[in-house]
Amino acid sequence: MPTSFLQMECTFLDRLSTRIMGFYSFFLCLLIFSVISSNVFTAYAFKGTYGVNYGKIADNLPSPRSVVTLLKAAKIKNTRIYDADHEVLKAFKGSGIEIIIGLGNEYLKEIAVGEDRAMNWIKENVQPFLPGTSIVGIAVGNEILGGDDHELWEVLLPSVKNVYDALHRLDLTKVVEVSSPHSEAVFTNSFPPSACIFRDDISIYMKPLLQFFSQIGSPFYINAYPFLAYKSDPEHIDINYALFKSNPGILDEKTNLHYDNMFEAQVDAAYAALEKAGFPKMEVIVSETGWASRGDDNEAGANLENARTYNYNLRKRLAKKKGTPFRPKFVAKAYIFALFNENLKTGPTSERNFGLFKPDGSISYDIGFTGLRDSSGASSFIPFKVIAACITLVLLISAS
Repeated sequence: MPTSFLQMECTFLDRLSTRIMGFYSFFLCLLIFSVISSNVFTAYAFKGTYGVNYGKIADNLPSPRSVVTLLKAAKIKNTRIYDADHEVLKAFKGSGIEIIIGLGNEYLKEIAVGEDRAMNWIKENVQPFLPGTSIVGIAVGNEILGGDDHELWEVLLPSVKNVYDALHRLDLTKVVEVSSPHSEAVFTNSFPPSACIFRDDISIYMKPLLQFFSQIGSPFYINAYPFLAYKSDPEHIDINYALFKSNPGILDEKTNLHYDNMFEAQVDAAYAALEKAGFPKMEVIVSETGWASRGDDNEAGANLENARTYNYNLRKRLAKKKGTPFRPKFVAKAYIFALFNENLKTGPTSERNFGLFKPDGSISYDIGFTGLRDSSGASSFIPFKVIAACITLVLLISAS
């Protein structure tokens, strides 16, 4: 064999081995990075900017299967429920709709006792539905801090820790986020936004909770309602400012930031409180916001047109995928309250009239969504059983 040919062959094999080693090194780096990142990053429950709260305090709502159809038609991919209703979780299986479930306030004292109690709850209400149903979060309690039951203030953090530890033992912390939404009652004041701080009596509970959420990578969830702010002080709050309509806005003189809508001001107030508490990098997500389409005589602003205007403009605002004046790099995200009017809710009339949709599945007002029924009352929804029967018939015909 000629010497030149042997040299060429050796050169070729050299280069090939170098490329194989290079590829191997690259693959190894990717593998190492994936292992490291899997241990660093935790679950993140909100991948879009727009979601809805699916409340069910009513006796006249569509079936959970119909709700899935409704959400898909509206292209809503994020939702929250206030319990762990198994019928809902079964109906959402395979839908691709991501859902945060609620661990109700009534369970917290029990869950706080030990991790085994949290483990039992998760094995009953979470694990059996994964991965078919996209359960991406557990909201531990709702509006606990600032509420009337001070015993719940004390058990909130132990409950949160036990839920997280149980998820960790089941290797689910990369799938299911742990959080706890708060009301505006946790703040001493929120105007101007830069002046916002947590209440002194709440801080002793809030700071350890925030420290834990910071460690596991969970956002700060706040229920923010310009409607409630306007209703409480209609003489001094510009309705246009609350509804995202044209208005002079406000200037926060400390930060020199201008706000032309109350929603962003409320979000930035939460950011300001977090910064003062020592958590400037924590993200704020609005877990509830909305506007009532009906109310009592003393509920200023509660009417159909204002509800449509607020929710239409909010949807447009969130679709821009931009931040707030104080935190421009954090994209604003919100869950709308609520999917349906809920006729069994107690309290003022407004409480029963926050729904984007009526109980029959038709729209409460037009903000661009399609309901299960059109405005004439004719159903545009094809029942699941009918679809299944059609598919079966097609398969039988094709087989013959």
